Amino acid sequence: MRGEEREKLIVTEAVRFFAESGFEGQTRELAKRMGVSHAVIYRHFESKDALIERVYEHVFLERWNPDWEQLVLEGGRSLQDRLTQFYIEYSERVFDYDWVRIFVSSGLKSYGLTERYLDIIRTKIIEPAAMELRASRQNAEDRAAPNTDEVELLWGLHGAVFYIAIRKFVYNMPLEIDVEATVRATVTNFFEGALHDTSPH
Repeated sequence: MRGEEREKLIVTEAVRFFAESGFEGQTRELAKRMGVSHAVIYRHFESKDALIERVYEHVFLERWNPDWEQLVLEGGRSLQDRLTQFYIEYSERVFDYDWVRIFVSSGLKSYGLTERYLDIIRTKIIEPAAMELRASRQNAEDRAAPNTDEVELLWGLHGAVFYIAIRKFVYNMPLEIDVEATVRATVTNFFEGALHDTSPH
C-alpha cells in the first residue's frame, strides 16, 4: 500500500476508533485494531495530537459546505426558509455516528476541537442569522451586530436541531421520526416564537 493510501486508511480507522473509544483511546490499540505495528502510525503522524488534528480536518472541516455562509445572508427569501434549508442540509452532513460522538468526546477533553468548530458555527451561521433575525423583526434593512440575547436565541435553535442527533448517537435512543420533517417543524416552531417576540433587546 502506498504511503498516501496508508495515511488515509489510518485516518479512516482513527475516526471510528475515537468515535467508539473517545480520545483517551491509545494509538497502540488503534494499531492493533488495524493489524499493523504501532510504528506504522507514527511513520505518518508524528504524535497522537497530529493524528487527532487530521481527524478534526477530516470529520469537521471536510464536511463543511462554504455555500452555507452565503445561504444565511441570501436576499429575496425569508430567514425561516433559509435556515430551514441550512438545517436540512446540515443534518444530512453531520447526523452521523462518527461525527456526533467525536464532537461530544472532543468537548469533554482538552483538545479544543469542539471549541474551534463551534467558533465556525458562531461566526458563519449563528451571528449572521441573529443579525438577519433582528432585521426581520424590525422589518428594516439595518444589519447591526446582534446582541447577546439575539445570539442566544439562535444557539437555542441550533441546539434543538442537534439534540436530535445526540439522542440517537450518544444516548442510543431509537428515533422513529422523519428527520427532515422534524427539522422543518423545529425551525417553524422557533420562528413562530421569535418573530412575535416584541420585547426590547
